[in-house]
Amino acid sequence: MSRTNRPIYLDNHATTPVDPRVLAAMRPWWEENFANPGSAEHAMGRAAEEAVEAARGHVAELIGAASNEVVLTSGATESNNLAIKGAARHAASQGTERRRVVTLATEHKCVLESVRDLAAEGFEPVILPVRPDGLLDLDILDAALTAAPTLLVSVMAVNNEVGVIQDLAAIGEVAKRHGALFHTDAAQAAGRVPLDVEEMRADLLSLSGHKLYGPKGVGALYVRRRPRVRLAPLFSGGGQERGLRSGTTASSPRWRRRCRGWRSMPAGGSASPAISPSPFPAASPPRRSWRRRRRSASPPAPPAPPPRSSLPTCCAPSAWRPPVSTPP
Repeated sequence: MSRTNRPIYLDNHATTPVDPRVLAAMRPWWEENFANPGSAEHAMGRAAEEAVEAARGHVAELIGAASNEVVLTSGATESNNLAIKGAARHAASQGTERRRVVTLATEHKCVLESVRDLAAEGFEPVILPVRPDGLLDLDILDAALTAAPTLLVSVMAVNNEVGVIQDLAAIGEVAKRHGALFHTDAAQAAGRVPLDVEEMRADLLSLSGHKLYGPKGVGALYVRRRPRVRLAPLFSGGGQERGLRSGTTASSPRWRRRCRGWRSMPAGGSASPAISPSPFPAASPPRRSWRRRRRSASPPAPPAPPPRSSLPTCCAPSAWRPPVSTPP
């Protein structure tokens, strides 16, 4: 297809292109420092972990949260499932009498199906209608929460089809008045409208990278710590993400410090020359994860990289750079 006949893309609520600045910042972590962030035994693994923790802090800053309240996931669908099913299953394991889970008829399918699936586990799904303008009637919500002890309310921040923006602060206030958890799917809101988990009284908040010029397969879930919200993990594994989301964490660069356009990044922007291609952190002691703080002995110094000639072509790094300092 010629460039003159190329269609104009107007479906950014479905997905967005990866911004060139994002691609430039992430590429070194795929090609050069491709180490597992959980590999604490060598410098490249610790560098990847530092990058992941920096990215976690950037996500927290976007929504007014603390970095230890952000769980990295594969996208908003997983985040929504973890928030709704995880909260319900943990509450059930504690013998709670709150069995009602409330959401809206206009929610994303992953939220609706997650709520409906809980009926098989002894919960009461309640799907509320919306007004003709797409907004939730707070009196209807209040009546639903008054009728039975409610565990959780899930309301989308911005609708993915018609763009309706819900009054999250008012909804969160109603939920708190009845002692219910409040979850919001903010995948369509991040980068477009201001988000503050304290102002909206949110306990759980879902995000997705590909909705704001990031790659597909990257997301996050905010989980409030004070007062603490408990979730049951969806699947078992190595206990990453504080035991809530097992699986090898995708390395992410600390690009937002140099590219301030996170909140309103345009499509097709040019790569920023200020982004450093080096994937290694600055000269500073490596941060230790919570699973390693109990170890008294420091990890051994990493061995020197093997000669390029001894590596097969498929494994040879394009540009090996040793760490800028030897970690303790």
